[in-house]
Amino acid sequence: MKTILNVIWLVLSGFWLFLGYLVAGLLLCITIIGIPFGLAAFRIGLYALWPFGRTVVDKPDAGAASCVGNVLWLILAGWWLAIGHIVTGVALCITIIGIPLGIANFKLIPVSLLPLGKDIVPTDQAYGGGGTYQGQPYGRQGF
Repeated sequence: MKTILNVIWLVLSGFWLFLGYLVAGLLLCITIIGIPFGLAAFRIGLYALWPFGRTVVDKPDAGAASCVGNVLWLILAGWWLAIGHIVTGVALCITIIGIPLGIANFKLIPVSLLPLGKDIVPTDQAYGGGGTYQGQPYGRQGF
C-alpha cells in the first residue's frame, strides 16, 4: 500500500516539493556556513519525494547547536518550504482521493520548519525496533 501511495504522491506533489527543497539546498550551499543547512534541505527533499514508509525521529545527541541552527533555518528557508507544504496540502484536500496525501503534506510541516536534530528512518525500524534507534532510546515521534 505504501508503494501505491508513494507513486501517487510522487506524481501529484512529491516531485515539485523535491524541486523546492533542491533549490533551497543549492542556494544554502553557496556559502560555507550554509552547507549544513543545504545538506538538511537535500535530506528532507528526498523524504518529501518518497515519504510513506519512513518517519522522523529525534536524534538523541542533538544539542544547543541544533536549536540555534533551527532558528537560522526557520528564518532562511523553513517558512518558505512550510508555505509550500500548506498550499500543496490544501490543494490536495480539495479532492477526496487527495485527502490522505494532503494530510501527509501537513505532517511534513514540522520537519520543514525545524529539521536539525531530526533523523529520517524507515517506519518499521523506528516503531518495531524495541524503542531504540542506533542503540539510543527515543520517544514516539513523527507521523
